Amino acid sequence: MIRITMDASIRDKAGKGAARKMRQQGRIPAVLYGPKIDSVALSVNEQDFNRMLFKTKGEQVIFTLNLADDSNGAREQLALIKAIQRHPVNDKVRHIDFYAISVDEKIKIEVPVTPIGKAKGVEVNGGVLELIQRTVTISCLPLAIPKEIELDISDLDIGDALHVRDLTPPEGVEFIDPPDTTLLTVVGAAAPVVEEEEEEEEEETTTEEPTETEE
Repeated sequence: MIRITMDASIRDKAGKGAARKMRQQGRIPAVLYGPKIDSVALSVNEQDFNRMLFKTKGEQVIFTLNLADDSNGAREQLALIKAIQRHPVNDKVRHIDFYAISVDEKIKIEVPVTPIGKAKGVEVNGGVLELIQRTVTISCLPLAIPKEIELDISDLDIGDALHVRDLTPPEGVEFIDPPDTTLLTVVGAAAPVVEEEEEEEEEETTTEEPTETEE
């Protein structure tokens, strides 16, 4: 789990026009919300946020947001990223949803599952590994959130599968998904489809009688 401190300014103007102006000034509109706080409109520095995304490479991050405004000074709030909205063409971050958390209260969150090893059914018997579900939902304290849940697939043969019940949770972590939820399976390779060639009809040949020549 990575912890990062980031400055965030509380904004009092909303709407598309205000958001557009903010982006032109190099800031990303954001919102902070949670079960125990009122929703707060924010903005963060675009360069700082993009640098953080590059550094963490998709790993879960706990933010300490330094919230500052002109009237109330500064205060801190722990938060996770709940959603990121990107531009459909240039992929730039356009809006961020931060979810307020507390270090001593459990939260529900999705973490990725990562296959480890080489399945016998794939390496020896020519099967195909199918990842059915790429994440699992867990409940734990924020500081106990694992980077990923590893799945040992070494013993899987064709027809075998791994379910949530087969996982061993890290310390302090509880799985929320139903135990019979299928995470991945090994299936037999599909037989190649051979298109039957249409039999070409034999052309009937006709023998022409020689033409009599006049002497």
